[in-house]
Amino acid sequence: MLDGVSYGRVFRKAGRSKDRHFTVLYRSNGSDEARLGLAISKKNTKLATARNRLKRLVRESFRQNKDQLAGLDVVVLNQRGTQTADNLTLFASLKKHWAACQKKGRGTASRN
Repeated sequence: MLDGVSYGRVFRKAGRSKDRHFTVLYRSNGSDEARLGLAISKKNTKLATARNRLKRLVRESFRQNKDQLAGLDVVVLNQRGTQTADNLTLFASLKKHWAACQKKGRGTASRN
């Protein structure tokens, strides 16, 4: 998981992948490990149970695809209305984001 400094580093200068369900920010972290940060907002998903479901889905998808994201810090933000999508749709969305991160993420700056 990302710490506060790493979140700021990713938010300052990140690659971005966005669709109707998620915005994924990513940046090279200079190591061989992939790290995940979550910013699942109450503004976009009112119920705590729905936010927790989204977090579980994102963590599981990240765990399954962690090898292809090696060397990246990734922060996932939810979009309004994401809680109404079914699990398969959300997993498919995240799979596309992970592919975009892998493809474009190698060129993002690893400096502070």
